[in-house]
Amino acid sequence: MTHTTEQSSLSYLLTSDKKSAPLWFIIRMYVGYEWITAGIEKVMNPAWLGSNAGAALKGFIQGALAKTAGAHPDVQMWYAGFLKSTVLPHLVTWSNAIAVGEVLVGLGLIVGLFTGIAAFFGFFMNLNFMLAGTVSINPILFLLAIALVLARRVAGYWGLDRYARPYLHRKFHSHRFR
Repeated sequence: MTHTTEQSSLSYLLTSDKKSAPLWFIIRMYVGYEWITAGIEKVMNPAWLGSNAGAALKGFIQGALAKTAGAHPDVQMWYAGFLKSTVLPHLVTWSNAIAVGEVLVGLGLIVGLFTGIAAFFGFFMNLNFMLAGTVSINPILFLLAIALVLARRVAGYWGLDRYARPYLHRKFHSHRFR
């Protein structure tokens, strides 16, 4: 049974047409640069990854927990509970994961390999940073990451996805009906 769904020409242009690859390349480079520079800064900082790992994250979480007061707190109590029960007891693990994760997201976006996956994890980290009460550049990166996920088929076309996607498709879909 086959179903056909119409797609608007703008939606097709932005998410499927290779003509939009230059636009996504520029967006990918910007978002990737922001992630990789933030990640390298953390990887080189012993308070994030190294001898004093977890110290910077502890300060970040304490700042987030301080934003739970008032009628309209910056950090919701359910998220503060998550930070207290899940992140604080394992600061070194989370600190290392954030530092390395930021570098990997940036690298994936810059080289255009597994663009949709890299953008998703960037989106997820931005969401968590915003839930922790940090604004900065996070809302912009959050929206651009959502756009990159939606345009994943063409966003990595000017990158390694151009070669990896067809290879993986042949590798895993050719054995489907055997």
